[in-house]
Amino acid sequence: MKQLIAFVNKEFHHIFRDSRTLLVILGIPIVQILLFGFAINMEVQDIRVAFYDPTPDAFTTGITERIRQNAYFNYLGKVNSMNEMEVVMRKGKLDLAIVFEQDFQENLVHSGNAAVQLLSNSSDPNRGSISVNYAMAIIADYQKDQMNISQIPFQIQTENRMVYNPLMKSSYMFVPGIMGLVMMIICTIMTSVSIVREKERGTMEVLLASPLKHGTMIFAKTIPYMVISFIDFIIILLLSYFVLDVPVNGSLFLLCLIAILYIFLSLSYGLTISTLVDKQVNAVIISAMTAMIPVLMLSGMIFPIDNMPNVLQYFSTIVPARWFIDAIRKVMIQGQGLTMVWKDVLILIGMTVFLLAVTAVNTKKRLE
Repeated sequence: MKQLIAFVNKEFHHIFRDSRTLLVILGIPIVQILLFGFAINMEVQDIRVAFYDPTPDAFTTGITERIRQNAYFNYLGKVNSMNEMEVVMRKGKLDLAIVFEQDFQENLVHSGNAAVQLLSNSSDPNRGSISVNYAMAIIADYQKDQMNISQIPFQIQTENRMVYNPLMKSSYMFVPGIMGLVMMIICTIMTSVSIVREKERGTMEVLLASPLKHGTMIFAKTIPYMVISFIDFIIILLLSYFVLDVPVNGSLFLLCLIAILYIFLSLSYGLTISTLVDKQVNAVIISAMTAMIPVLMLSGMIFPIDNMPNVLQYFSTIVPARWFIDAIRKVMIQGQGLTMVWKDVLILIGMTVFLLAVTAVNTKKRLE
C-alpha cells in the first residue's frame, strides 16, 4: 500500500511540475464550458428590423409599436421607398423588412383583408425563418386583440419572401463556414509542422545558413502549401456549386482573391506558431486548439454572433474566419461587390501583416 501511495504521489508531482500538461487538464474544460455555455444559444436576438409604410394609420402604427417594443427586435426606423430598403438590406445592415400595403387600414375596414409583406435576409436560413416567425406571431397577436375590441372579423395576411435564399437551404449558411474552417486548420497545421519538423531534424540551422535570406527561405517553404490550399478551396467551391446547388452570385475573381488572402493569413498564423514551439506534437495541438474551436464557436459559422455576450463578441473580432465567412457570404450568396466587403478585406490584410511581423521578430530573436 505504501508503494502504491508513493507512486501516486510521484505522478502528482510530475503533473504539477509540467505546467503545460496542467494547463491542458484544467484549462480546456474551463474554456470549453464557458464557450459552449455562452455561445450556444439557438435563440435569435437583436433582429434588425425596418418598416416601409406608404400610408401610415392606426393599424400600421400599432403593429410597428408592437414589434418595436419586443425585446428580440432592434428597431432601425422607417424607410421612404422600397429601393432604399433594398439598398440597406444589400449592405447587410438589415435582417427583416416589414412592408405595409397602400391604404392598409382602409382596405382592412372595407374588405376585411389587408396584406403585410415580410422580407427576410435568409443567407442565414435559421435566422431568417425565426425572424419571420417572431414577426408573424406579433402580428397575429395584434390582430386578435383588435378583433376583441371591435368585434368585427378581419384578416391581416402576411406574405413571406426569403431574400438571397428562397428555398431556405442550410448549405447556403454552412458552405462559407466550412471553407473558413477547413482552410484555417489545414493551412495552420501544415505550415507549423513543416517548419518545426526542420527544427527537430536539425536542418533548420543549415537552411538559415544558406545564401538565401531567412524570410525568403520561409516564404519559399509556404508556397507549395498555398497552392495545395487553393486547390482545396477550388474543390470545395466546385462541390458546393455542382453537388449542393449553392450559387456563386457575385464575382468569381473577387471570391478567389478573398480566398487567397485568407489562405495567406492562415499560413502566416502557422508560421507564427512554428516560431513559438520546438516539437511537431505541440505544433499540432496548438494549431488545432487555436484554429478549430474559435472558428466553430466565434466566427458566426454556426451560432449567431449577436446572440453572444459582449465579451465574446469583442473576442470574435480577432478570429480571422469571422471576417472571411462574412465576406464569402456577401460575395457568393448575396452577389455583393468589393464596395460591400472592403472592410472585411482590410481587416484580413491587417491581421496578415501583424502575424508576419510577429513571425519576423520571433525568428530574429531565435537566430540571435
